[in-house]
Amino acid sequence: MKQVINKQNLDQFLRRTTVLWILVFAFVIAIIGIIIGLMYDWRIGASLAVIVLIGMIYSFARLQRINNDTEAYLNQLAVQVNQSQEEALLEMPIGLILLTDENIIKWINPYMAKYFDPQEMIVGRKLAMVDDDLAKLVAKHRHDDQTSVVEWQGYKFELQVQDQFNTVYLTDITEYEEISDRYQREQLFLGNIFLDNYDEITKGMSDSMVSNLSNYVTSQLSQWAKDHDLLLKVIDDDNYLLIGHNYSLKALENENFDVLDTIRQNTSQQNSPVTISMGIAYGQSNLIRLANMAQKNLDLALGRGGDQVVVRMESGQARFFGGKTNPMEKRTRVRARMISQALRDLMNQADNIFVIGHTRPDLDSIGACFGIRRLAEMNDHESWIVLDDDETNHSDIERLMGEVDNYQSIKEHIINPEEALKKATDASLLIMVDHSKPSLSAFPKLTERLANRLVIIDHHRRGEEFPENPLLVYIEPYASSTCELITEMFEYQPRESKGLNKLEATAMLAGIRIDTKSFSQNAGTRTYDAASYLRSAGADGKMIQYLTKETPANFIQRNHLIDTAEFIDDAMAICAGADDQTYDSVIAAQAADMLLQVSGIQASFVITRQSPDIVGISARSIGDFNVQVIMERLGGGGHLTNAATQIKDTTVEAVKAQLITELTSDQEAESETEEE
Repeated sequence: MKQVINKQNLDQFLRRTTVLWILVFAFVIAIIGIIIGLMYDWRIGASLAVIVLIGMIYSFARLQRINNDTEAYLNQLAVQVNQSQEEALLEMPIGLILLTDENIIKWINPYMAKYFDPQEMIVGRKLAMVDDDLAKLVAKHRHDDQTSVVEWQGYKFELQVQDQFNTVYLTDITEYEEISDRYQREQLFLGNIFLDNYDEITKGMSDSMVSNLSNYVTSQLSQWAKDHDLLLKVIDDDNYLLIGHNYSLKALENENFDVLDTIRQNTSQQNSPVTISMGIAYGQSNLIRLANMAQKNLDLALGRGGDQVVVRMESGQARFFGGKTNPMEKRTRVRARMISQALRDLMNQADNIFVIGHTRPDLDSIGACFGIRRLAEMNDHESWIVLDDDETNHSDIERLMGEVDNYQSIKEHIINPEEALKKATDASLLIMVDHSKPSLSAFPKLTERLANRLVIIDHHRRGEEFPENPLLVYIEPYASSTCELITEMFEYQPRESKGLNKLEATAMLAGIRIDTKSFSQNAGTRTYDAASYLRSAGADGKMIQYLTKETPANFIQRNHLIDTAEFIDDAMAICAGADDQTYDSVIAAQAADMLLQVSGIQASFVITRQSPDIVGISARSIGDFNVQVIMERLGGGGHLTNAATQIKDTTVEAVKAQLITELTSDQEAESETEEE
């Protein structure tokens, strides 16, 4: 180390400080004193001169001594600092490597040397020849602005490379990383387990059969929990509490929560198929918030039809497992009656009632709007159907709106979104039908305006995007359509009120027919009951046939789409329309439905451009493949057998490539699970 401070530097330092000015000031005062003394008496002046001279000699002598002592102290300090730096380079617990421009090792400190073979020559050789893995890490992070955590020789290091000095620093943080990993592994997760259909299955069973079923399910869950180091607590006949660590949760996710399939398959053999839903929350130290999040996740699983697991942390994205079966039809209409009463109470509290469907509405969406308007009228309330004329470009919707011209009572209650926004107040009520995602509403601004005054009636599986505080939620994935759910409410309306007219009944029955593919899919006993009620209310089959007729151009387009079909593993069909041609979403849906009629096809996907900036996918399956999960990954949603999505600012080919990637990765994951 160079000598930083010497005598010359000290003299310069002293000349630059106030010490010099103090000496000058004292000298000037002394001279003035001598002059004044000489003016009064030369002897006094001479005496003062002698005293000043002696004082100056003594002062300079003391300053010289201070100067010498300071210089000696600083020189000694510099030597000590130099020795400390040398010792620090040799002894500090940080690996240090000096390289040449050609990556030849010039020097390493002793701490770094212990990571190499002591019998091997290190200095003077290229780093890649000494340790290729370390050389790759240095090359990879050479230009990083911050330190990087890397793994080398089984240890965790903070690596920093000073490129301009060809210096590599390695700090061993293995112990701290192990502590951090252990903390992450041993964080608690909390889960709620619910038997979806326990009440329906056990109704009519003898006590012994109920006891046997309950004991079997509990023993299976208990053994499953024991195998994965989990705590399982029975809360009720159909409710359990689950507590475990994060490392167990990762194992459960890798196994795709196969206990759901095990219990469902084994109980199915006894003609009592039990489906299970779980809501699991993690990443939160506050147990109350963790419990609330677990309950929300369970609600999400049930809202999606049950038989599945939702895993999510408070601020993270949900992960879904299971959901391989269609929701079972509920045998009781108690909930329909309760929802009907609750909806009537909310209508009584509102000054304005608005009903809105999803963007690019279909017959189920419009029919549901008509049904809600009639329900409001039967309870002496005026309601408004919010409909954007630019969105009613489907041929069936255009024909239906043409028929509305003959029904003035309906026509005068259809308003555009801007008018609805002007009418809306803080006491207004907004009813969302056939969708639960605010972003899919025909007019999202109105949904945002009345975010705290929402009612949701839908038959699609609930997705992650969901209003925060809806006043009433009626989501039944078992139902064939939203029109079916609303039709059931008419049974609980005042008898003296005027019921559905011909057009309303026809529109609602058409909605059911479209969503069930003419009652061939997702149609249960309650679906036929709803259809029977609408038929008795005046629904016209000929008008439904008229509404659902397609134009010759649509017929040709649909066949052209089917002609582009490509097959993946002879089980999935993908069609892609021309990127420069716009297709009606109904045509895409019809093409997807027709592809399922091909032998061996389990799922079909039709990709079309729906507008200049939107590419859509219509997905269908026969039930063995969950198309909803695939569409959710691409930003959409729907049912296990019926789903769709819309993607903005892209091309048909890009969407097709993205879809194929999702499908192949999903198949690879299933293959790995089966091999394990």
